[in-house]
Amino acid sequence: MARVRRVYHTRAVGHTGTLDPFATGLLVVLLGRATRLARFVTELPKTYLATARLGQGTTTDDLTGEPSGPQVDPEGVTEAQLRQLLVQLEGVHSQRPPQFSAKRLGGERSYQKARRGEVVELEEREITIHTISLVKFRRPEVTFRTTVSAGTYIRAMARDIGTRLGTGAHLTALRREAIGRLRVDDALPLERLTKETPLRSPVDVLRHLPVVELDRAASGIAVHGGAVVRPDQPDGTVLLVETDRLIGVAQAEGGWIKPKVVVAEA
Repeated sequence: MARVRRVYHTRAVGHTGTLDPFATGLLVVLLGRATRLARFVTELPKTYLATARLGQGTTTDDLTGEPSGPQVDPEGVTEAQLRQLLVQLEGVHSQRPPQFSAKRLGGERSYQKARRGEVVELEEREITIHTISLVKFRRPEVTFRTTVSAGTYIRAMARDIGTRLGTGAHLTALRREAIGRLRVDDALPLERLTKETPLRSPVDVLRHLPVVELDRAASGIAVHGGAVVRPDQPDGTVLLVETDRLIGVAQAEGGWIKPKVVVAEA
């Protein structure tokens, strides 16, 4: 983020979800008034390529933590077992976040309490594992690809895989491959970023939302936060666009479109 601020000489820089320090992959960065749109990207499903090591859990559920629980030889785990388990993981589940996470407890981050040696009990939350598939199994390492709902911890998935197998496990590698329709293959490496680098338009980034085209009169109303009449527009969240200019994101309901976030200058 600091590099982006330096390159574009602005402090108005935001992102749509951090990565663990050892992880790589896609990070969507928004500049200027587009930072107001972060939540509409953050809520999208995310796809990851992950590797877990069977045989030992850790305090952080990844390779940065201290060993926890017994060390178990995963020699008896078969590929057939793994494939069957991954199929069972698909769907809606309750997940307990890692103790070392950014969740707040009593106004303090969970990881701050855990670093002091306090026992942290985090409430389970509902997540959705849309897809999960085995990419490679070379004992003791399991590599899998998964698409999950926002807020899902892949570290916790690795932990839970180890628990179900009875071996313990922790995450050793993680790469975010996609956020919604945005793919890491189309992203720009940070070291190649310059002020001359063409930026993707917010409309392009939010293409998962239906687009409502406005004429000049209607956009003049919407840019000031006013509602626009559209009796044939289905209910839901939409993009408001005048030609190629993004006005903002709005909620369509009952024949009216009410702006939720306006990014265009009045």
